Amino acid sequence: MDEHRFRTPRSARYFTLGQPGTDVKDVWIALHGYGQLARDFLAGFEPVAAPGRLIVAPEALSRFYPGSPDARGPGARVGASWMTREDRLAEIDDQVVYFDGLAGALLPSLAPGARIRALGFSQGASAACRWAALGTIPVSELIVWAGEIPADLPSDVLAERFGRMIVHLIAGSRDRLVPEAVVAHQEARLRAAGLEPRIHRFDGGHRLDSGVLRTLSGMS
Repeated sequence: MDEHRFRTPRSARYFTLGQPGTDVKDVWIALHGYGQLARDFLAGFEPVAAPGRLIVAPEALSRFYPGSPDARGPGARVGASWMTREDRLAEIDDQVVYFDGLAGALLPSLAPGARIRALGFSQGASAACRWAALGTIPVSELIVWAGEIPADLPSDVLAERFGRMIVHLIAGSRDRLVPEAVVAHQEARLRAAGLEPRIHRFDGGHRLDSGVLRTLSGMS
């Protein structure tokens, strides 16, 4: 049996808070977590929507029914996943092309020098890190929220690419999926690469937090 592959165009969906325009100087590319949809995830950013800011939530291309097989009727919940272990290297390449293409399509309509923030939540954190490390669009700020920096990104890449941006690590004090030990390990990796990450904690679980979002946006 031989494996083959070819590239085929397909539609990618994204949602926005704010409108592209020459007054936009602050762009957030916000990547949702496993089993979420972009429109639901983006609703959590409404507290930091503001003139001059465009918040963009791309949706992962692999949609599925997260519930049990018995609960897949017309009202069944739908979620999306950025990748699995299957064919992962091709998935990573496709993601980087996806995010580069989306940001590249938006930038010409924005203010010159508009800064790009990449925010990834949970599974989306790994996708955001890989884009920041491997993409062609300059990222000014990387926000790793309730997730991990991929182990396959070596220290020299972290130092060279992440060294050009502000890096934030964020987690809730009661996050069972990303406990304190995981955050400490991410911090240690970044510091070993010569970086000074900004650490944010909040009282809560595996979720976004409006207070931290306001801090990041400069609204608090």
